[in-house]
Amino acid sequence: MRKELAIARDNIGLTQARMAELLGISRSYYSLIENGMRNPDYGLAKRIAKIFKVSPSNIFFDLDGFNMKQK
Repeated sequence: MRKELAIARDNIGLTQARMAELLGISRSYYSLIENGMRNPDYGLAKRIAKIFKVSPSNIFFDLDGFNMKQK
């Protein structure tokens, strides 16, 4: 689901463990976020996005997968 998150992390040369350390969370929790099994709260999403120098919505809001109910 968040393949781009793992790619971005690899592109800047960080391991999951180092990324988690920078964020102040466990590596296992970061792995769950990266694999789409957990969603970070907005504050954590902002901190992740800041490391990648992008907007949180660029990483965590999937417009292609977003479907609104039609009446």
